[in-house]
Amino acid sequence: MTPDGILAEIAEMLVDVVGEEILLIGELTHDTSFNDDLALESIEFVALAERLQLRYGERVDFMVFLAGMDIDEIMGMTLGDLTSHIAASLDPGLDPAPDLAPAQAPDPEQAPDLAPAPDLASDLASASAPDLASASAPDQASASAPDPASNGALEGSRA
Repeated sequence: MTPDGILAEIAEMLVDVVGEEILLIGELTHDTSFNDDLALESIEFVALAERLQLRYGERVDFMVFLAGMDIDEIMGMTLGDLTSHIAASLDPGLDPAPDLAPAQAPDPEQAPDLAPAPDLASDLASASAPDLASASAPDQASASAPDPASNGALEGSRA
């Protein structure tokens, strides 16, 4: 798919999301800015992301693309930036512009070895019933009944 074809599809999605009044700004080009020209709200970005996923599938993840940017890059993003990202996502042999590359997931081959989590079920099964009861029962010395005389002292202090 050509960049101009992708741009035309994005323009159609934007009309679906925002409405036809978006066309009042003029022709949507590769230089059209999401913030300055289109003034998209965050909810409209979410709706656009949904439409991108419906159209292109998981290969084009708009939210991951945005997550790889700082706030200034997001504020300055153009339709051409998104078009380049989509083209690169659809054609793995095509490299996106270096400053527009989406965040990459860590390589599982390079992940550090982590010790397995302890098996809590076997620990509980091996504990005896008295061990469990003593661990969860409150201390009898500290669990005494309230002193009725202290209630009167409290009531007297409120008056």
